[in-house]
Amino acid sequence: MSDQKDDFMVNHAEDASWTPGLRSDFEYRDLGIKDATGGRFGAHIIRIAEPEADHHTGKHAHMTDFQMIYVLQGEARFWFDGKGEVSVKQGDCFYQPDGIMHDALWMSADCELLEITAPGEFETREG
Repeated sequence: MSDQKDDFMVNHAEDASWTPGLRSDFEYRDLGIKDATGGRFGAHIIRIAEPEADHHTGKHAHMTDFQMIYVLQGEARFWFDGKGEVSVKQGDCFYQPDGIMHDALWMSADCELLEITAPGEFETREG
C-alpha cells in the first residue's frame, strides 16, 4: 500500500471546461483525477466537437498500465488488432490492454466516452 496521499476533489458538470485534445475533431473534459492523484491516474470525457467531421482516427496504440472506456451516450465503432471491428453503445465499456493497436472508425454525433487511464499522461504511438 502506498504512503502517497491523494487530494480530495470534486468536478461539477456546471463548471465543465471542454478543450481540444489529441484529435482536433474531439473535445476533452478533464475530470481532475490526474492532478488529485499526482498523475498516477487520469479520467476525462471525450465528445464530438465537429459532428460533420470524419472521426476515423487512424491506427494507433496507447502505452498505458490501464485504459478503459465507458460509453456515456451515443454509439461508436472501433477496430482492435486481433479482435476486428467492435460496436459499442450507451452503457457499454471496454478495456484496452497496453499497446493494443486500435482505430476509432465511427462515432455518432452525440457520442460521449469516459476514459480512465493509468498513468494520467501516456504515450500514443501512430501505427
